[in-house]
Amino acid sequence: MASIPGNDPLIGAAPAPNPTLAGERVTARAQARQRLAFLIMLFPVLALIILVRLVDLSVIQGTPESETKLISAAPPRGDIVDRNGVELARTFEAYAITVIPRRLTSDPDVLATKLAEILPERSREDILADLTSSKGLRYLARRVLPGQARRINDLGEPAIELTREAERLYPNINLAAQALGYTDDDGHGLIGVEKAFDQRLADPVQRAAPLALSIDVRVQQAMQYELAALVADQNAKGAAGVVMDVNTGEVLAMVSLPDFNPNVPGQRADGTKYTTENDDGSRFNRVTLGGYELGSTFKAFTIATALETGTLTNLQKLYDATAPLYVAGFRIRDDHAKNRWLTVPEIFIYSSNIGTARMAVELGRERQREYLDKLGFLKPVEVELKEKARPQYPPLSNWGQSATMTISYGHGLTVSPLHLANGYATLVNGGIYRAPTLLKRDAAAVPPGRRVFSERTSMELRRLLRLVVTKGTGRKADVPGYRVGGKTGTAEKIENGRYVRGQNVVNFAAVFPVDAPRYVVVAMIDDPRGSKATYGFRTAGMVVAPAINNIIRRIAPPLGVVPEPNRDLDLTGLLPAAVEAKE
Repeated sequence: MASIPGNDPLIGAAPAPNPTLAGERVTARAQARQRLAFLIMLFPVLALIILVRLVDLSVIQGTPESETKLISAAPPRGDIVDRNGVELARTFEAYAITVIPRRLTSDPDVLATKLAEILPERSREDILADLTSSKGLRYLARRVLPGQARRINDLGEPAIELTREAERLYPNINLAAQALGYTDDDGHGLIGVEKAFDQRLADPVQRAAPLALSIDVRVQQAMQYELAALVADQNAKGAAGVVMDVNTGEVLAMVSLPDFNPNVPGQRADGTKYTTENDDGSRFNRVTLGGYELGSTFKAFTIATALETGTLTNLQKLYDATAPLYVAGFRIRDDHAKNRWLTVPEIFIYSSNIGTARMAVELGRERQREYLDKLGFLKPVEVELKEKARPQYPPLSNWGQSATMTISYGHGLTVSPLHLANGYATLVNGGIYRAPTLLKRDAAAVPPGRRVFSERTSMELRRLLRLVVTKGTGRKADVPGYRVGGKTGTAEKIENGRYVRGQNVVNFAAVFPVDAPRYVVVAMIDDPRGSKATYGFRTAGMVVAPAINNIIRRIAPPLGVVPEPNRDLDLTGLLPAAVEAKE
């Protein structure tokens, strides 16, 4: 008989299942599933924590200035050169040195000493402060040269990082600083040419060719040197100077003093940082942004306008200068009073305010205003720079006879020195107005301009300008062989809309060679105090005219102007015989 499994009589009945063991298995499986679910839920949380940490390290603890952005390198930028190809600004490869203090593996004291030896522009104490800072990232230096970067890298400190940057260099330091301007850390132009041509200098295609300016570094250096010496001699507050080609409108020199170093534009000359309290105005371009009453240099425009409009038909016409004029409660007087009737040439060489005012009354407000507008004196000067002053003058409703008279000799209207230089270029180049430019112009691409004065008027003014230098207040500007013509100007300084008694702005507008004009030279000194060299005098004829003499002597040879001692303008008949003999 077959046995039934599980009921073998020899073995006995099969044991019953163990309920405890089965429950443990179920519990284990449940716990495993719970652990797996927990790990699955934990994974995105861990990923989020890692992401937050990465953001903290790379973004939130970024630059020390804002702590919200990554280190960025300035983009490449086109070079700027002078009219002869001399470098004025260029971009070179440098390094930014940063440190994350909490990652330092070296002793901060020892490391600060080593870094100070490599970075002489920074003190050991300042470097140590950065190395021990609680902030996430600090700049140790910018614009570090490759040689310095290699030495820092050789220190082997992992917390220090080197980032390549495109840096802007101005190799001539402070030469034409306000005209050139400078860029920010991101490579964008902030003032001057750098700002005016920012897009062109940054454009990948256009920046391949350097931007050629009209500036001539030889002329710029000569004028800057002479004006700096004059400011020092006169203990003056500043100066401005322009050299301009009268036939093309090109600006060969643009000087504004005090100046600055565009390589470190945030610092004053003594190394301290600019603040609202200590800003010395060195970044202010007096040539284009400064507005001044330029005094008797304006008499040339009054005479030219009178000749052009026909109110003055003969230079020998007489004007009563026997006594001061009184108008609207003001007195108009002459500094070099002759107390007699004067011809137009005498009015000009003696700088008679009285005679010029009487001439302006004949001219009238409407014609005066019309020609000032044609000369560009009623709007910001037309040059490429963004830093331009708006001329100040009376509204038409308040432009009465007294304003007409005072404006005729340079009071009551403020313009920039570049306005004046361009006005004189128009006056002597045959009467053609062209907007001034800081860009080099090809001879074939000079704009035709617009006529303001006739050739005849222009010739008569050249003769009068030469007469001022040979017989009048501008004698100290004369340079043998170069036939210099010009006019002095002295006016009280204006601050906050009021005249400052005892403080003057003195200037001189010169032309050479005046018989065949090529260049205008304008120089202005802000508040000269007199010196031994000027015998204590503070007038334009004593202060600025000698500087004009020095400037022309220095710039004429490199500009190709050859002295011709036996050549000059014919001034016969301009002065009465008795006056001619006396002068």
